[in-house]
Amino acid sequence: MIAKRVLLAHEKLSVPVTCKIRVFPEIDKTVRYAQMLEKAGCQLLTVHGRTKEQKGPLSGAASWEHIKAVRKAVAIPVFANGNIQCLQDVERCLRDTGVQGVMSAEGNLHNPALFEGRSPAVWELAEEYLDIVREHLFKLWHHTLQVHQELREELAKVKTLEGIAAVSQELKLRCQEEISRQEGAKPTGDLPFHWICQPYIRPGPREGSKEKAGARSKRALEEEEGGTEVLSKNKQKKQLRNPHKTFDPSLKPKYAKCDQCGNPKGNRCVFSLCRGCCKKRASKETADCPGHGLLFKTKLEKSLAWKEAQPELQEPQPAAPGTPGGFSEVMGSALA
Repeated sequence: MIAKRVLLAHEKLSVPVTCKIRVFPEIDKTVRYAQMLEKAGCQLLTVHGRTKEQKGPLSGAASWEHIKAVRKAVAIPVFANGNIQCLQDVERCLRDTGVQGVMSAEGNLHNPALFEGRSPAVWELAEEYLDIVREHLFKLWHHTLQVHQELREELAKVKTLEGIAAVSQELKLRCQEEISRQEGAKPTGDLPFHWICQPYIRPGPREGSKEKAGARSKRALEEEEGGTEVLSKNKQKKQLRNPHKTFDPSLKPKYAKCDQCGNPKGNRCVFSLCRGCCKKRASKETADCPGHGLLFKTKLEKSLAWKEAQPELQEPQPAAPGTPGGFSEVMGSALA
């Protein structure tokens, strides 16, 4: 059954077919299973050196002997999985099994910088993770934050998981109040309410619109008749929440544009970029931008200083260029 599925995928797909297996207790049975997958069309095989029963408290150590035997028995690339807790384990696994690459699950969860050969301070990676979470929440809550804009500012400020949870709870309470007020109302459209997860549809260009020639918008007719500005329902809601808010375009502040993408740039950005572009550049160059609160250089220096004060965490010196198992060879294989 498995062989038929792999063969069908190999014949029908335009991309390489890869497989991942756990080992059998018997090495020869594991080898035969791997050869069967290779014959069916598998073009890269990852072997987890534990049996299907070795899970949870029964995990135990993975068998690199099984992985080594598979590597010798097939012609396709083989990746190893199991017993990887640090970069030295990657080097040892490549050397002992002869595989072309190494995967890690649990070890990488405890230290996401494992394949960089670093042991950074836990708060450094926690802050980076929270930045990713915050960016995703802006997408997830896009429609709701258009209504509750003050919470958008709160979300941009929070620096802890508790702070993010607090913003989420406040958003939930506000939306639940709206739901109770609208109970019994007849919905219109496919996804009429802003608190429902729904796609963001970007507005199309004004040129080439399908409006009939000579058609006049409702806004244009009302302004022509009344001679006064007619606010949309959304703007009217905003003005109810903030009576001093104005929608006069001439009174809106003018923002300088980011040098790369055209979005508003940070007033105190050292690169004259928006936060997104600044983060990419600062990360690439390992630089700081205090204006955006990005401290890649400072964090790296603190991490290195901390590691120097911990002798037991010192990394072994990399082998000389060209030496088997050298750092560049290991990283190339591990990230292949």
